[in-house]
Amino acid sequence: MHCVNVYVRNQDRSLRFYLDQLGFHLAFDAKLQTGERWVAVSPPDGTAILSLIVPKPKTAQAKLIGRATQVVFVTEDVLAKFVEWSKRGVRFLHTPRLRRIKYDGSAKPQPEQARPSSMLLGEESAIWGGVFTRFRDPDDNTFSLVSFDEVTHALEAQRRALAEKLESERRAARELEIAKEVQARLFPQRRPLAPTLDYAGICIQARQVGGDYYDFLDLGPQRLGLVIGDVVGKGIAAALLMANLQANLRSQFAIALDEPQRVLCAVNKLFCENTPDGGFATLFFAEYEEPTGRLRYANCGHLCAILLRRDNSVDRLDATATVLGLFKDWDCVIGERSFGPGDILALYTDGITEAFNDADEEFGEERLVTTLQRNRDLPPAGLLDAVVEEVRRHSPREQRDDITMIVAKRKQDSGGGGAVSPS
Repeated sequence: MHCVNVYVRNQDRSLRFYLDQLGFHLAFDAKLQTGERWVAVSPPDGTAILSLIVPKPKTAQAKLIGRATQVVFVTEDVLAKFVEWSKRGVRFLHTPRLRRIKYDGSAKPQPEQARPSSMLLGEESAIWGGVFTRFRDPDDNTFSLVSFDEVTHALEAQRRALAEKLESERRAARELEIAKEVQARLFPQRRPLAPTLDYAGICIQARQVGGDYYDFLDLGPQRLGLVIGDVVGKGIAAALLMANLQANLRSQFAIALDEPQRVLCAVNKLFCENTPDGGFATLFFAEYEEPTGRLRYANCGHLCAILLRRDNSVDRLDATATVLGLFKDWDCVIGERSFGPGDILALYTDGITEAFNDADEEFGEERLVTTLQRNRDLPPAGLLDAVVEEVRRHSPREQRDDITMIVAKRKQDSGGGGAVSPS
């Protein structure tokens, strides 16, 4: 940023000239520690600053008031600016003139004789040329106002490029907003009835869209599916793969509700076909059966689920298969656990356990388990809030990854009974 000193007799009078007549902006108006007032203005389309200084009498600076400042303002259209500023009372020394420069083979260009503005129309363009005039401020300080052919063209090109960039950014922002709204609709909008189970899910995205996924599936009478997944990558690409994974999973379970192993094999095949090289997803699928409390699950390369027992002991549900999308020849094993009254099941992504603090320590599974144990009396939605609060307390800076989690708690009196709507 460039600052030029302009010596004036009265800062307030000069300030009114630059703001009201030239249309400049006020850059600074402050009192320095020395007690002096610092006033500066800036052209509306520029980054240069004119500092308006009142020098002390009988100093070298005081003798510079009322002289040529050697300051040149560049504009695209001198004639238009001349008319505009003249109407505002700006004093010009002469009407805009054309200055053309021809190159005669020597090192220095030779200027042609200046011509009046009336000769500008229809003038054949020169190799290099420009229009100029001069004006004075209230203290008779002289400034030049010029436009150069090449500078004008460059400014026009720059303005077009900036306008195109802004429009492109506006479109991209709007498209991202639409993508965020669409992805939000992909998460569960309703929860299937589960009389013996309280459950809730949450996804807090690090960006407008992301690759984390959770879902609740109605697998038929007295059976509920809980799904959480994490697609490799971030942003739009991961969001598209997440949508693809969700569509495959829901469509396949609609065909074969009773065969989760067969369903997951089909999902992996479809995901392989639709995923670029190197793309994959981790997935944890759990099937809860009422009223027996049987929990069948498949952990496809995902973080181990935590089954917090009623006595606060921890059962970790480790991987039973590799990730989805890398291998066409793929199979999985279905694990099984009992899910007793008072037990809590927690499914989560690495946005929770791999949240780092300033000391480069991750939140980790141990802190997650401790948080669940300390807050186990809360309902699932409250447990989710407690975990998110602990993660953010541990890692208060910018969120780097999606935070996604499902918490399910089997009711203490879950011996059966009529169907009720989950809260």
